[in-house]
This record gives sequence, C-alpha cells and structure tokens, in this order.
Amino acid sequence: MKAIKRFYLDLFLSDRLFMCLGLLVLLFMLRFFLGWLGDVPKIALAVFCMLIVLDLWLLYRQKKPFEASRQSANRLSNGDENPIAIRLSNRYPFAVQVRVIDELPFQFQLRDKDFRTSIAANGIRSIHFSLRPVKRGEYAFGYTRVFVRSPLGLLVRRFNFDGARVLPVYPSFLHMRRYELMAISPHLQELGIKKIRKIGQSTEFEQIKNYVTGDDIRKINWKATARRGDLMVNNYIDERAQHIYCVVDKSRVMRMPFNGLSLLDYAINASVALCKVAMMKEDKAGLITLSEKLGTIVPADRKAGQLGNILEVLYREKTRYLESNLDALYAAVRTRLTQRSLLVFFTNFESLSAMRRQLPYLRKLARFHLLLVVFFENSELRTLAGTAAPDTEGIYTQAIAEKFLNEKKLIVQELRQHGILALLTAPENLTINIINEYLALKARNRI
Repeated sequence: MKAIKRFYLDLFLSDRLFMCLGLLVLLFMLRFFLGWLGDVPKIALAVFCMLIVLDLWLLYRQKKPFEASRQSANRLSNGDENPIAIRLSNRYPFAVQVRVIDELPFQFQLRDKDFRTSIAANGIRSIHFSLRPVKRGEYAFGYTRVFVRSPLGLLVRRFNFDGARVLPVYPSFLHMRRYELMAISPHLQELGIKKIRKIGQSTEFEQIKNYVTGDDIRKINWKATARRGDLMVNNYIDERAQHIYCVVDKSRVMRMPFNGLSLLDYAINASVALCKVAMMKEDKAGLITLSEKLGTIVPADRKAGQLGNILEVLYREKTRYLESNLDALYAAVRTRLTQRSLLVFFTNFESLSAMRRQLPYLRKLARFHLLLVVFFENSELRTLAGTAAPDTEGIYTQAIAEKFLNEKKLIVQELRQHGILALLTAPENLTINIINEYLALKARNRI
C-alpha cells in the first residue's frame, strides 16, 4: 500500500499531456457533430494510451534512476554571498528534462529558486547559486525536490532527496579572509586600504649579530666588537604584542538596518576582520560586549584559538532594547585591563545630546587607554539631503536632513576636543576605514 501511495504522490501530469488530451477531445467532437474522420479519434486514443504506458515504463523501469545532493560549507558567512551547489546524477539510459526546487530556510523568504535544465543519458550536472544571509543564527534546509520528464514528456516523476540540514550563520569569516590575504600583500590599495608611511619607529632589542654590508652603522655595539674582534651590531625588531580590544555596543542604537544588515552586524563583521589583521601584525586582540550591563570579555591574546573564541562569542550576540551602560564598561576596563590598550568602541550617536550623556565615561576611558569611538553615517539622510527638493515641504525636509548630518560632524569635533579619537563612517565602508585607522595609529606609535 505504501508503494502504491508513493507512486500516486510522485506522479504528475505534464502540460504536454493536457495538450494531447485537448486534441483528442477536439477529434471526438468533430466526429460527433460533423460525422467525419471515421476511426481516426479511436486510433489516436489508443496511441495516446500506449504512449502513457510507455512513458510510465520509461520513468519507473529502474529502482534508483536519479540522484541529487546539496553541497555547501559547514557554516555560512553573514552578509556575504555563500556558494551553494546541487549535484544531479541521471542514471536513465536517455536524456531527461529536469526541474529542481530546493527547500531553503525561511529566513531567506525566497520562492524563486526553481531551476530547469536537461541532463544527458548517464550524465551529471551541477546547479550553482549563492545565498546571502543577513542575520546570525541557525538556518534549516529541507528537501531537494527533482521533477523528471522522459523524452516523451507526458508524465513527470518526482524525486524527494532528504537534504535536511541545519547550518549556522557566523559573523562574516569570508569578509575576514579577504582582509587576511590583503594584510600580507603589498597591494593594499586594491581594497581601499592605504599604505601608511611610518613616521616613528618603536623597537625592542632582539639579538647581537655580525655586521653585514647594509646594516645601520649607528647600531654597532662597540663593547661586543671589542670582545669579539669583529664588527657586531644590535638587531632590533618592531615592538609587538600591543593590546587591541573591540568594544561592541549591542544596545538599541545598533538595531538600525542598512542593506539588510543591522549596525550590530556591521560592527561584528568589522571586529572580526580587525582582530585578524591585528593578530597578523603580531598584536593581541580581545573583545568586550556591552548593553545595559556588561556582556562578555575575551582577554587580549594571539594564541591559536583566539579568533575562534571571538567568533563563537559574537555568533550569539543580539541587540538589546535598553541604553548601554558605560559606567559598567569603565569599571570593567579599570579592573580587567592592566596594560594600556587600543579600545575600538563600535556604537552609534544620532544626536549631540546622546553623545554628551556618555561623554564623561568616554573621557575617563581615554585617560587610561587610547580610545577610538566608531559611529555611523545615516545613508538615508545623506541621500535625502542630496536630492533636489520639488516643493516647499521638500525644502524643509532637506534642511532637517542636513541639520542631522552636520550634527554628526559636530560630534566628531567635540570628541576630538576632549582627546578622544573619532571615526564617522558609512556602514558599507566600516571595515576598510577601521583597518586604515588601526594601521595609521600603529605607524604613528599611538598604541
């Protein structure tokens, strides 16, 4: 009974079959009303029935005539295009027409992933597409349903392949890898990352070595030279192991969406990329999360699993609905951070008054650490201010938009007046701008 039930559920009638039925009905109507055509309708009906039986035999002659599988990474990267492939294997001894419907996670809200293709006899074909998640979390994939038609094309057989799988969506590790490769490349301008000329040099002693042509004569160690009888020079390396902390605000100000991603997700993706670049520059990277109470603190380090720890923490973070508590942040920084560090504080200020409420705590933090406050331009206001006003109401709207944009610039100026570094950036340029700022601070020995 199960086999019969499954047979009926997996068998469908094609458009071609309905066209043939329509022609048969027309032939019988002509014979009935006009009295001619003779036995042609009966012969056509017999041929039609034989073709249906033949099509049934072609589609069901083998036990496992078709295979399909979905191929993807073990996790998806948030905000990036993640490649997905569906591999189709035709074991029929004839070419088939195929329609593939993949059951994607509901978060994508996609109803158009409907692929149509043809596969040669005993052939293999892959369908490639990409998915861009905009929220972290678990994404459940379902069945891959394949509808197969034989060369006759009268009937359609459905195959259901169980591709049920839950994939986690992590902060943008593809984004991180992009900057990881560029961090060791001399062609940083390709990503908009500036080459920073070192104006100072902070070094630490490494060893004494024999002088070779090209060494700086100012570094000759005369005492070692006198003892050895050969010229000896001191060898120095750039000072390493500075502490870099990404402080991520996850309060309500970070819920604002841009291009599908929230400001929190932009900050998280930029934090991962900055931590990776800092560790490649032999600095120690750490993380602090903050909302109405202090969140997680990952102490700065550059051990092998440090980036994985940071990714795991950021994977679970969500925006909250209350205002951030900078008093708790200051207390934690004073007790937990024993070395002067660079604190990159990702937050957002929409007004000058909102910044001034937090300014006393920011000034306290800047007294003991190098504080860089990163907040965001409002791209919608920028577009509105740059659009020609069609009427009087539009002029008022444009003036208000320009007022809010200028207020953001005033926030930057006031923070700098109090000795606090500030970076105002568009969300889409956040990662490039923050890496540029980090490289510039390092070159100027500010860290």
